Amino acid sequence: MTLDNNLLNRLEKLSYLEVSDDKRAEIIEQLNEIVSFVDNLSELDTDGVNETFAMTDAATPLRDDTPECHPQIHNDIIKHAPKSADSFFVVPKIIE
Repeated sequence: MTLDNNLLNRLEKLSYLEVSDDKRAEIIEQLNEIVSFVDNLSELDTDGVNETFAMTDAATPLRDDTPECHPQIHNDIIKHAPKSADSFFVVPKIIE
């Protein structure tokens, strides 16, 4: 897969990000490097490797799942949203 200007335009639309004209070539090059790296992973022979394999036998440390309310953090996040209603983000429908 090769990323080109058309695909970058589509990614911009889907992500609601805007890449300036002077950075487009650099972004395309960087994204192509990332995609190329990920493509290399498909060459790995994973036959016989257990899907639950981990590099360490140590379990993930757990913490108590206690609900907390921080209204100021919520308000700070919502005030940066382009659109919000009833304390929720309002986003356009993106399913094509």
